[in-house]
Amino acid sequence: MSEASDPRLYYPHVARNRAAILDVLRRVLPPRGLVLEIASGSGEHAAYFAKELPALLWQPTDPDPQALASIAAHRAATNAANLLAPLYLDVTSQQWPVERADALLCNNMIHISPWAVTEGLVAGAGRTLPAGGILYLYGPYKIDGRHTAPSNQDFDASLRARNVAWGIRDLADVADLAKRHNFKLVETIKMPANNLSVIFRREP
Repeated sequence: MSEASDPRLYYPHVARNRAAILDVLRRVLPPRGLVLEIASGSGEHAAYFAKELPALLWQPTDPDPQALASIAAHRAATNAANLLAPLYLDVTSQQWPVERADALLCNNMIHISPWAVTEGLVAGAGRTLPAGGILYLYGPYKIDGRHTAPSNQDFDASLRARNVAWGIRDLADVADLAKRHNFKLVETIKMPANNLSVIFRREP
């Protein structure tokens, strides 16, 4: 495949954060089953995690055609048998193409989308995950209304300048939304570059 025809996208932050995220996923994901990844973007995370976690089936999704093409190309290059073909998924839809999963993962989406997208994500997770199922979120968050670092405050301002509906969310707001859909916040882990891993568990 020539460079000009290669649809694979590459984002520098993925190479920087994937190992740290993997360390958390090894501990919190089930030993086997289906992981539904929301907003897979370039597909770099999906390819890396599927290869490192071969006992899990990995289902990448995204609403963007360019992202879907990139995910498919990364999948072909990785050649991991447990990495499934990408699916179009709009989290705000009431009907998702995957009806059941054992865990759900979403990296770096909540702050670069309107709040309605987060509402759709959590509602869809509530429909898709069984009791005990893990909802894993990664990205920057405010804690009790405050940014965790000056760089996050600057980043938040730049996001809101691009789109007034975007911005770094307060973890309490996300946890309250999750609680309304029967998820319990079980762990928050500090990650590199002032990000957090946030783990919810679906209650019976």
